[in-house]
Amino acid sequence: MPKVTEEHRVARRAQIVAAARSCVIEQGFHKATMADVIAASGLSAGAVYGYFKSKEEIVAAIAEEALSNVDDLFETVLVTDGPLHPVTALEHVMNHIVTLAERPGGDVTRVGVQAWSEALRNPAVMEIAGGKYRMLRSRFAEVARRAQADGTIDAGVDPEHVAQVLFGFVPGFILQRLIIGDVTPESYTAGLRALLK
Repeated sequence: MPKVTEEHRVARRAQIVAAARSCVIEQGFHKATMADVIAASGLSAGAVYGYFKSKEEIVAAIAEEALSNVDDLFETVLVTDGPLHPVTALEHVMNHIVTLAERPGGDVTRVGVQAWSEALRNPAVMEIAGGKYRMLRSRFAEVARRAQADGTIDAGVDPEHVAQVLFGFVPGFILQRLIIGDVTPESYTAGLRALLK
C-alpha cells in the first residue's frame, strides 16, 4: 500500500473543513450533521472520521483556520514601524474579516455567529470558542502594550482592559455586517475615532 504524504493529508483535511463550512453556512450549525459533511466532502465516512471524530472537532478546525489567519495578520500589524493606534489595528482586523467573509467557499463569519449561540448550550463548543477568543483578545492586549510603549495611549491603563473593549467591537461589527449590511471597516472605525476625540 502506498504511503500517504503529508501534503495529501493536509489537502484531505482542508477538503473536509471546506465541506463542513459550506454545510454549516447553508443549513446552520444545528442542522448540519456529520452525514451532511461526509456527503459534501465526497469522501467515505471512514476517511472523514479518520480526521474528525465529531462535529465539534470540525467547528474547532473552522475556527482555527479563520483565527490563525487573524493571528498572522497581527504579526504583520505589530511589526510595522511608527506609532500604532489600537483603532488602526482594529480596522486591519475588520478589513481582514471582510476578506475572509468574501472568499470562495462561503462567509465564515456566519459560522462564527452560529458557534457563539451553540457555545451557550454546548460545553465542548464553549471550550473551543473560549480558547480561540482568549487568543484573539491576547493579541489586542499586545496592540495595547505597543500603543503604550509608543505613547499612543495612556501608560497607566491596563492593556488587558483595552483588549476587552477592542475585542468587544469585533462581534458588533460582524453582526451589523451580516444583519444590517451597511457597515464597513472604514465607517465603523470612523465612528469609533469620533467617539474617542
